[in-house]
Amino acid sequence: MLRNARLFAVLVLSLFMATLSLSVAARAADFAASLEKFAADDFTETAAAVDDIAISGSPNAQKVLEALGNARLFFDPQTKKVYIGETDNSYSDAATGAKVATPPAGLQTVRVNNRLRRNIDMAIGTLTLLSPDAGRRQQAADSIFKSRDAATLPALENALKAEKNAAIARTFTEARAAILLSQPDTPRADMLSAVSVLRGRADIGAIAALRSIPDKADADVKAAANDAVAAIESRLKLISYVQNVWYGLSLGSVLLLAAIGLAITFGVMGVINMAHGEMVMIGAYTTFVVQDLIRTRAPNLFDWSLPIALPLAFLVTGLIGVIIERGIIRFLYGRPLETLLATWGVSLILQQAVRTIFGPNNREVGAPSYMSGAFDFYGLAITWGRMWIIVFTLVVFLTLLAALKWTALGLHMRAVTQNRRMASSMGIRTPWVDALTFGLGSGLAGIAGVALSQIDNVSPNLGQSYIIDSFMVVVFGGVGNLWGTLVSAFALGIANKFLEPLAGAVLAKIFILVLLILFIQKRPRGLFALKGRAVEA
Repeated sequence: MLRNARLFAVLVLSLFMATLSLSVAARAADFAASLEKFAADDFTETAAAVDDIAISGSPNAQKVLEALGNARLFFDPQTKKVYIGETDNSYSDAATGAKVATPPAGLQTVRVNNRLRRNIDMAIGTLTLLSPDAGRRQQAADSIFKSRDAATLPALENALKAEKNAAIARTFTEARAAILLSQPDTPRADMLSAVSVLRGRADIGAIAALRSIPDKADADVKAAANDAVAAIESRLKLISYVQNVWYGLSLGSVLLLAAIGLAITFGVMGVINMAHGEMVMIGAYTTFVVQDLIRTRAPNLFDWSLPIALPLAFLVTGLIGVIIERGIIRFLYGRPLETLLATWGVSLILQQAVRTIFGPNNREVGAPSYMSGAFDFYGLAITWGRMWIIVFTLVVFLTLLAALKWTALGLHMRAVTQNRRMASSMGIRTPWVDALTFGLGSGLAGIAGVALSQIDNVSPNLGQSYIIDSFMVVVFGGVGNLWGTLVSAFALGIANKFLEPLAGAVLAKIFILVLLILFIQKRPRGLFALKGRAVEA
């Protein structure tokens, strides 16, 4: 009994393999017959061959059609065989894909005209719908959605039945709906269903498809389409507001990074440091140096260039800050105008030093793989670089808050900020607190430069773009108050992004500056004023 069952299974398998072989042989013969039409050198026959090849299912079909569109398809007038001219100047058999060692003499190019080129593009799109590559299927579906070509509908419906990926199947359904809406003979029920599908897509392409409904369409269909367009436009308007908020948060994170170090030095020491922007610039150039060394000596570590540059930039700029404080600023306390002029002179010296070492031209700083590209989040276009900068800014902010609250240096800094004389009488070495505070503020500016190197040009003038905005953020939020700096940075960033479409980038900045001046007239200490005897005196 078991032996008979095995014999039966072997027989069934043999019959299946034989049937499969015959089917494959039949398809190969049909594909070869379709290729022979190219040898007729007739546009009508070539168009028929294109249509046959598109539905042949041959693995060489797409390669043949692409060669035809690129004028790399040839035929032998004697044998009627068709060959593909490869990009390396070799030839292959169009029917089998096998390389041809010595192609026959007298090969002629298969001619195409503009109508044929459209047919070729359509056929390639049809083949791509069934591609094993999900990205190519998605691209083909997007292309059909934009073209709304009714000739692709049968192939699209077949691809939709076979599609397993939910996201791509949804795009296929939307492309099918766009085609049905553009056809005057589509049944009313199908049109209403298509309107519902496109309403769910809710983008500019869906609006274009909904507005392509023929004039003789049913009144109910037109009314449903108009309602869908109105709903989509309302949603897009809401998304544009949310997008502006996101852009504002992104700009605010940049302003916060640039200003947070200044909030420390300005708040604790009362020093107007005009060289703060140059600390940002030096941090960016530190990133450039790190990446340059990695590119030449360890290119496989490129994605680690920013984590390596962050502590180095902090140490380099922090050390420069301590040197500036010990060498210049400590002799000028109590003379704010002279301090401003001295730090402005330091900024010019640092800019010229960087020009001498690195040259005046912009330097290239690359983005690691995890900061490249973008993604869509419910209609919002979000770049990975901006998102990581926001996350990094919040991490720096929270780390700084923790350091000020739970470390000895933070305790001394808060004491000196609130009452310098009392802190000194309690044994706190205020000169060293001043030096370390200035170094900390400069170090924070340096790591801000690491982040800004990913979104701005690294040049000797980098810091000048942020110094005024940094002072605006610090003054608006409340001098020396970190939470005020956070709130003011994001508030100014969001306000700027909402004003830019109305007044332009320059006028928006001027308008915000005027509002800030008026606000300071009412609240000279900013949004969140520091508390303390010396501060309030």
